[in-house]
Amino acid sequence: MKDALFCVVFKIGIQLRGKASNLDQLLMQYAENFDRIAVLQSHEYKDKYGKYEFIAAFGCARNLDVDENSFQLLKEFIDEKKSWLFGHFSYDLKNQIENIQSSHQKKFDFPLLSFFEPEKVLLQKRGSSQIEFWSQHNSDEDFLKFFNQNASDEYKFNPLLPKLDARQSKLEYCEVIGKLKEEIQYGNIYEINYCQEFYAENCELDVPNISHLIQKNNPMPFSAYYKLEDNHLFCASPERFICKRGNTLISQPIKGTAKRGIFPEEDENIKSSLKEDLKEQTENVMIVDLVRNDLSKTATKGSVNVEELFGVYTFPTVHQLISTVTSELDSKYHIIDAIKHAFPMGSMTGAPKISAMQIADKYEKFRRELYSGSIGYIDPEGDFDFNVVIRSLSYSAKSKYLSLGVGGAITILSEAEKEYDECLLKAKAIFGLQKV
Repeated sequence: MKDALFCVVFKIGIQLRGKASNLDQLLMQYAENFDRIAVLQSHEYKDKYGKYEFIAAFGCARNLDVDENSFQLLKEFIDEKKSWLFGHFSYDLKNQIENIQSSHQKKFDFPLLSFFEPEKVLLQKRGSSQIEFWSQHNSDEDFLKFFNQNASDEYKFNPLLPKLDARQSKLEYCEVIGKLKEEIQYGNIYEINYCQEFYAENCELDVPNISHLIQKNNPMPFSAYYKLEDNHLFCASPERFICKRGNTLISQPIKGTAKRGIFPEEDENIKSSLKEDLKEQTENVMIVDLVRNDLSKTATKGSVNVEELFGVYTFPTVHQLISTVTSELDSKYHIIDAIKHAFPMGSMTGAPKISAMQIADKYEKFRRELYSGSIGYIDPEGDFDFNVVIRSLSYSAKSKYLSLGVGGAITILSEAEKEYDECLLKAKAIFGLQKV
């Protein structure tokens, strides 16, 4: 903050007062005034590497929207000055990193890479009940007045999404899984993340209400609402892509999913079974090895470490198998080098990574775009945190197109119908919001 990036820092007296569920409503109401917004929420999940309960960015003091030479331009943008930056990496950046292609039609206007320095940032640090406000302006009385006056208001909302249609039938999906297993038998890949799309056309969403509804019904540790003009992302992600704390890099790939039990004893049995399931372990360890390799490209020698293997974590509708891989960033590398060498995240590609991405594009029926990419922040000290864009709805207010991508890891042990059912399980919280 020495270079006066934000002219004033208030520790304002907004107390949640047991109204945590109202916070998302307030943020979304205020966000309607801006073309660029990022609202990132942790929903109070335990996270030793998390810095913020929530962080919200509004408005744009400067921005970078690029489709070519993206990572180099981002380095230059970051190095201009120390500041808060929020933005995304589209999955299709893979084409710049590995010189491969995407064959399907674009549906959204998200640039391949976009970052902005906000005019205002509202945040709550972990362990604090106080909300801090950072601003480019000397006075923001209207902003402060809005939050203090509306902190206890109830927000009315329409709780339904339009019906989402499947891009491919269950039969078509199962046929593709058979072909992917043949690719594995031929030795072209060992594992692949295959994704399908559910979509709606000609729909108009009440954006603030939909965002609140998704956060309320499916709170996740890497949740987000993200807006670039007419393009919106409603994200209920359980997965961290990559995080930097000091010189330490942390990646936490998810591979392995099981439904929740109805009764506590059943739920515990399912958790135990997930942890010991050979297929799920195989999926997870393949990606852990891939992540270790990715982090090693920018790590100091001998610093890559698997901190946790096959950790079972519980969310509202599923249990997940999560592993944690860490490394120390070598000082000769820019922070963006660490992200570039790890992108796209192994949990959304497969192994070997390049072959898996090429084969996925061959068999998938839609272009992933921001789905399977990442959104997050870089703070003025150079720390960052980026999620994996899954369990997410992308929406274009201009074309009125709504998309939900859902995927899963395919190995030689995969059974097509079970994989299809797992996709539906992952999307359960969103499907439950559809109009009947």
